[in-house]
Amino acid sequence: MITITIYGLDQFVVGNLSRELTPLVAKLYEVSEDDVIFLAPQTMVFHKGTEQTSWNILIHVNAPKKVSVLQDQMSELMLHGIGDVAINVAVEFYYYSQDDRYEKINESYPRWLSDENLVSIDDEYPEDLEEGEEEDQIYTGDIFEGIK
Repeated sequence: MITITIYGLDQFVVGNLSRELTPLVAKLYEVSEDDVIFLAPQTMVFHKGTEQTSWNILIHVNAPKKVSVLQDQMSELMLHGIGDVAINVAVEFYYYSQDDRYEKINESYPRWLSDENLVSIDDEYPEDLEEGEEEDQIYTGDIFEGIK
């Protein structure tokens, strides 16, 4: 599993980068695209009290030790793949032994959610009123009428 964590970028930007970079990372490391994930923690980068978000970002790449020989190519891919969404980028690598990774995959479900396997469920209560139905109205009368 290749885990890429990007600190200091908007989560939606990381989502778009994930779509673009996942196939490239998988090809470089010769793994399935299912083995590449991006994380976008809700973080901000600071230096001396000033927010640096999108100006200075930090990328952590966690990968098996056996792919460490590709570190230079991966750093180039990340540094250039980020494009113009950040001004300054740093990449740090962290390696683990395959023996140190455990996972449980439920084969009854798709491995990852995608546009192709999402299920759309209609609302139980339609937003549009049917003909003849009235919207709830605010009562503007005297609610204490007849009470003394």
